[in-house]
Amino acid sequence: MNIEKNAVVSIEYTLRDNDGIVLDTSEGREPLSYLHGSGNIIPGLESSLENKAAGDSLVVKVAPADAYGEFDESRITKVDRSKFEGVSDLKVGMQFTASGPNGSYMVTITNIDNDVVTVDGNHPLAGKTLNFDVTVVDVRSATPEELEHGHVHGADGHHH
Repeated sequence: MNIEKNAVVSIEYTLRDNDGIVLDTSEGREPLSYLHGSGNIIPGLESSLENKAAGDSLVVKVAPADAYGEFDESRITKVDRSKFEGVSDLKVGMQFTASGPNGSYMVTITNIDNDVVTVDGNHPLAGKTLNFDVTVVDVRSATPEELEHGHVHGADGHHH
């Protein structure tokens, strides 16, 4: 079976930045399974997998626009330390959920200067070109329940 909309696809992958540094990998874990065409993985990788089949291997270079978007300076904000109620030991690199007009999103602390904390609302991979080594492990038809929910369920079903 070839990869097409509504297929459940399992891939093994290694993700590197342009310097060859490994950012993520499925090595040592179960393959990543996703429902093709449902926006469960970044668009640039998903479109490259279209029409591939189990056993196919490919190298995919994904530009920021087809991954996590361009880096947006306007998503960097300085906030007062008092906004982090109940967290006494703030550190650069800590992540928190923030609320905005478009809902919740993750922010990462990038600097702490006395009572002023700088947070970045960009995805950590925003603005980066992503390089994937991918092997398609399996392709199967999605179950009606997976199609209804828009994502893959494990071998023992799905638990909410």
